[in-house]
Amino acid sequence: MLASWLINSFRSTYNHNAGYNIGSYMFMQSRDYAARKGTREKRRLKLRKKKVKAVVEQVGFIPHKQRKKDTKVEVCPLTTINESWKWKAVDDVYLVKYHQQPVYSLKEAIENHRETHHPTMFNKPNAVVNAFIELNMRREKKNRFLDRFTRIINTPHIFTYGENKRTVLAFSKNLQEQEDAKNAGADLVGGVELIKRIQNGTFAFKEYDCIVAHADILTDLLLVRGLLKKRFPNLRTGTLGNNMSQLVRKYKDGISYTAEPHNSFKEYGQINVAFGLLNMNTQELEENFSSLINDVESMRPKRDGLFIERVQISSELSKELFKINYQDYLATSNKEETKEQEQDETAIITTN
Repeated sequence: MLASWLINSFRSTYNHNAGYNIGSYMFMQSRDYAARKGTREKRRLKLRKKKVKAVVEQVGFIPHKQRKKDTKVEVCPLTTINESWKWKAVDDVYLVKYHQQPVYSLKEAIENHRETHHPTMFNKPNAVVNAFIELNMRREKKNRFLDRFTRIINTPHIFTYGENKRTVLAFSKNLQEQEDAKNAGADLVGGVELIKRIQNGTFAFKEYDCIVAHADILTDLLLVRGLLKKRFPNLRTGTLGNNMSQLVRKYKDGISYTAEPHNSFKEYGQINVAFGLLNMNTQELEENFSSLINDVESMRPKRDGLFIERVQISSELSKELFKINYQDYLATSNKEETKEQEQDETAIITTN
């Protein structure tokens, strides 16, 4: 009996000590893997933030005109020009949204505007006729586009519609060419002496809108090239040539137009220019339009595809736009035009 009692007591004490050791070991292990300082505080802060309710601001009544409208996605205008997916209009009444814009001839477009500007309607038979030209400004490379450019063309028939006439300064060595420039309407004509005055700073050439020159005075003009800068006469802008009367008339009474690229989409450009009056003869308007459209086509980049995407005819006081077939008025191809330009350049260089 005594032996069994001793064995049981020894076993219980052993188990008690072993359990105490295991418990202490587990307690020490838990202390080894305890969380670092700050993690519990961060967790508490996260829980507090989740419990915070969002405060809803109560807004009073806002009139309809003052409410913010949803911003619409801007689309490139070139995509809207292509109307091949639309139906062709059969009747006179149709939905513009789902039907193609009808194509007129230039004569028909002018006659339509003459009807609306009759004395019984708008009562302005001498209104200005505008050409709204839409361009594809892409160049040979996909990421390259044409920059804004301004040109002046010599129209066969001169017309005035309230704009101030441009002032022209002409340079030439030949006295006969100087007289021709004066007869053509140049505001001031000079030679080498006038160039010296520009060098000395005694002549204000900035008061004149255009500067043209004969090829015989080109070497002398190089002395003031730094002063004239972009207004220096050259072949690209057409301010340098051999015929002074033609140059002066072009910049005195010619049509000035500017190709403006889109602010967001650089591949789209537009030109809005007046080329005549409604009370002019229809043939005269056609000749002016032909010279205009051929000059715009001469700025076409060397790539495949159309440069002029669409041409519409408009007139003041009216919102109507008539699409026309401009290709009937293209006189020469681009290759023939480039050959003519090269011949003119070589002729000017040889005379100089």
